[in-house]
Amino acid sequence: MSRMTDLEGRRQALLARCEEQRLEVAYRLAQIRPMAQLGSWRHLGGVRPSGRSFAWIAALTGLLLMFRTRRVLTGITWVTGLLALSSRATAVLKVIAQIRALYGAVKAARTPPAHENK
Repeated sequence: MSRMTDLEGRRQALLARCEEQRLEVAYRLAQIRPMAQLGSWRHLGGVRPSGRSFAWIAALTGLLLMFRTRRVLTGITWVTGLLALSSRATAVLKVIAQIRALYGAVKAARTPPAHENK
């Protein structure tokens, strides 16, 4: 009979542990849901919104990513592409400016001074 009570005690302990894990999973899932996130962002710990502008920007960015993920990611892709193109264009313009400066220096070296022509 003692083996049976031992097994029953282990069963009860496992059931209690399963219940704890179920409650923890339910709590974490409730935190992930968008409405729970909206509720937590709205309260911000009693601080005025003007004092936490970065938090508001992060919250709005999070909302955009939650509801308009495809559009936001497309926009981010376009912006990064434009930045890459502009950095390459800047590099090309620097090379062109260096070539023009070199050409101007060579041209200035080839032309004799004005007082030698007379």
